Amino acid sequence: MSNLKKNFGNCFKKNNGAIFKYNRVIGQVSNQIPAIIRYIRHRKDNLIITCVGRSFQVYASSHFRLLHVSGQHPDDITAMAVDRRHIYTASNKCIYAWRAGKHVKNVYRGHAKNVHTLLPFGCHLIAVDEDNVLKVWNIKEAGVYLEVAFKEDFKITAVAHPSTYVNKIVLGSEQGQLKLLNIRNNRVVYTFNLHSSRVTCIEPAPAINVVAAGHQDGCINLIDLQYNQILMRLKQDWGTVLNIAFRTDGPPVMVSTSNHGYVAFWNLEEKKILDQLQVHEDAVSTVICLPNEPLMLTTSSDNSMKLWIFDMIDGGARMLRIREGHISPPLCIRYHGHNGSTILSSGEDCSLRAFSTVTETFNRNFGKASYNRKSSKKKNRFQDDPHRMPPITEFTSETTCEKEWDNIAAIHAGTLQATTWSFHKSCMGQNRLMPQKCYNKNRPDIFVEATCIVLTRCGNFAIIGYSSGDVEKYNMQSGQHRGSYGNPGHKAAVRGVVVDNLNQMLVSGCSSGLLKFWHFREKVEEPWRTMRLLEGIAFMRSHRDGSIIAVALINYIILVIDLDTKGIVRKFEGHSAKLNDLTFSTDSRWIISASMDATIKVWDLPSSYMIDQFRVEKPCISMTMSPTGDFLATAHVSCLGIYLWANRTLFNRVSLHSTNPRIDAPLVKLPSNLDVEMTKVSKALVDAHELITNQEENLEQIDFVYLTPRQLPNNVISISNLPAPKWQNLLHLDIIKRRNKPKCPPNVTKLAPFFIPTLSGLEMEYDVSTENAGRKKSGSKISKHSLGNHLTNFGNLLEITASSTDYEAFVNRLKQMNPADVDFEVKSLDPLSDGKVMIQFVKIIQYMLLSNIDFELVQSYLSIFLRHHGLALFEFSEVIENLKNVTKLQEASWDKIEKKLMFGIGVVATLRNFTQ
Repeated sequence: MSNLKKNFGNCFKKNNGAIFKYNRVIGQVSNQIPAIIRYIRHRKDNLIITCVGRSFQVYASSHFRLLHVSGQHPDDITAMAVDRRHIYTASNKCIYAWRAGKHVKNVYRGHAKNVHTLLPFGCHLIAVDEDNVLKVWNIKEAGVYLEVAFKEDFKITAVAHPSTYVNKIVLGSEQGQLKLLNIRNNRVVYTFNLHSSRVTCIEPAPAINVVAAGHQDGCINLIDLQYNQILMRLKQDWGTVLNIAFRTDGPPVMVSTSNHGYVAFWNLEEKKILDQLQVHEDAVSTVICLPNEPLMLTTSSDNSMKLWIFDMIDGGARMLRIREGHISPPLCIRYHGHNGSTILSSGEDCSLRAFSTVTETFNRNFGKASYNRKSSKKKNRFQDDPHRMPPITEFTSETTCEKEWDNIAAIHAGTLQATTWSFHKSCMGQNRLMPQKCYNKNRPDIFVEATCIVLTRCGNFAIIGYSSGDVEKYNMQSGQHRGSYGNPGHKAAVRGVVVDNLNQMLVSGCSSGLLKFWHFREKVEEPWRTMRLLEGIAFMRSHRDGSIIAVALINYIILVIDLDTKGIVRKFEGHSAKLNDLTFSTDSRWIISASMDATIKVWDLPSSYMIDQFRVEKPCISMTMSPTGDFLATAHVSCLGIYLWANRTLFNRVSLHSTNPRIDAPLVKLPSNLDVEMTKVSKALVDAHELITNQEENLEQIDFVYLTPRQLPNNVISISNLPAPKWQNLLHLDIIKRRNKPKCPPNVTKLAPFFIPTLSGLEMEYDVSTENAGRKKSGSKISKHSLGNHLTNFGNLLEITASSTDYEAFVNRLKQMNPADVDFEVKSLDPLSDGKVMIQFVKIIQYMLLSNIDFELVQSYLSIFLRHHGLALFEFSEVIENLKNVTKLQEASWDKIEKKLMFGIGVVATLRNFTQ
């Protein structure tokens, strides 16, 4: 019995998340941390850097395409700054200097509290932490140049450097004071007591000696630092001034932002407001006027970034480009289409969006659901709309007939109506799906709501289940009611509906545990078959091509039911909390499930075992598997983004074992916590990149000459640089000779006299070496020639390697020969000389395999050698022993190549799916 338990325990091997690996996040654009811009001279473009939690994203302002995403920080980013060399980020009491936005050049440690303000200042970096300590860091040496601890009566909230002020910065405080500080000698030059409200931002003006200070009460003071005077005092009516910017392309316009999404444009010459515009739904965290361009960048904590252009007739701004995501966390996500490049997502912000996994350029916003679309269009999109519908809790889509009529159907939280949407038009449809009996306002079941929905594969019908137990069918083109199943179909709330591929069967399940099978086309009062389950149904998911459905029960058990046999074929237990969602893999071999216990488990249907599991920081509330099987997409509690997990089985050999579902799952952080410390290799790469960039900035051209090494490091197998016909034609030489056979017989060359010795080979040569040697030895004028040696010059050279072991010269001789010569010389090797020549050729093959170079050549040489002398080799035992060594070397070499080859094939196949 103990042995049985031991063997049973061994079959459950612990798996540390072998199948899915964290890939990236989509749908995140910006947050409350102000964005920064950086001009790149060789690109002639401005780069936009936005913060998205623990990492930052880099966009190009010319087309708003995402260029790259930085590595992960240990904690959320609290401040960002930029100069011409680095991007600086503050996180968890540390400051990181990023080179090219990808590599950490330096890490500055020493602050006792989190840093909230950064300002690059020449070769120094100014940082202020929550302890009210200002530190000036030497950027290159990563040391502290100056440290100043301010008292509580001057709490630093903003820092700026006025142009033309050498070694001086302006500090703003929570008490409303401003100080001009000389950081070279640590001396306060002057203190400005001009306002009592908290200073929220300081921005140097294009005019010399002038800075603009924004305050918490909405006041904006333009201060002359030289004479301690307020040149102009303005006040906005939307609350705190979060940011200030000045246009530098001509018009004397100042821009200020508020925490209600408004932006104000001030005419400084006339000292009045020029225009106002609501640009975001939440506080505007960033406003930047691009240098010498009529462009303005704004970002907000509403997860959006917009570029505005001043080209209106009245001088106003209009939106030029936009990138946005969900304002509130998503509730339901589903892949749309068969290419696996589009994910539909509905969020708590009542909107429906489409995110592209290839590029953000293809993202779409379908808008927000409304009871009255015409009235909602007349209102400002940022205003509260009384006609706005509750968030979408579940939706379903099909690609069939998507250009003819609406192809997305959705149900909303706590409502009876279901809405239709058009993916082709990227908007909400006109149809409202609701039972006819519910049009009466005096109906007793006024609190009925839609609980589940499904579309048929043809895209013509939508089936909706209700909390009253009704199961109704609607036409998607007209929105008309087309029938009911039962009266009602269930006595409890319907939790799932499924339709097969051919519209022959409808399956519905309720919270009381009844599963009913209906004829889809016939209008019947009773189901065709009924199945009672042990517990109530939470939800149902189907795999139409596999003709199976997965039923999630309220006791956290998953049942798999075969639609052909109407029986339970699998039962999975292991979750310890409410099941949130589950999905099938493309080939229906796996079921991936997510639960409120923050675990994601992978169940293998053929073996009925759990083969993988991992735990995340926040529970997954919705998931979907790509139709191509390359990615698993998940949405998590309180997270704005959609997380993509790569399927490692497509790229690597992953050994899958049954895993005990009761053991603790390994924790995988969202996103995973990467080490931002520099390794020696990455630091060397950064230094090289910095050298090149410095030379580009100084307009100096450096010519780098790269010599390809003969052998790559780490014993990597490489191929020769010879033309492909050099080795490919060896394998098909018989076919080539047959194809190139001359039509007329060749002219017979004149034979030499029989008594003159010749050398074996491709060309006729006289052997004079034996003649001279014989004459010197015997003194006779008659030459004698040995008839025992039948080797060519090639064979003699091979025989010499037995004593000299200089294989490299022989290999070089082989490379210089054409395929026909190689074939002839290998065929001419004498098998009658005790196998010595054969052994030497096999040793040449061993030498080439051990060197890990010319892989394709050695395969061709070995192929023709075995083809011509395969049977004769059995007579020589020493040759057989050497061939065994060749076999081992051959297998080791192929294992190296196969691992990299399969990985490359998987990557290419994935990229090909993206382009289709």
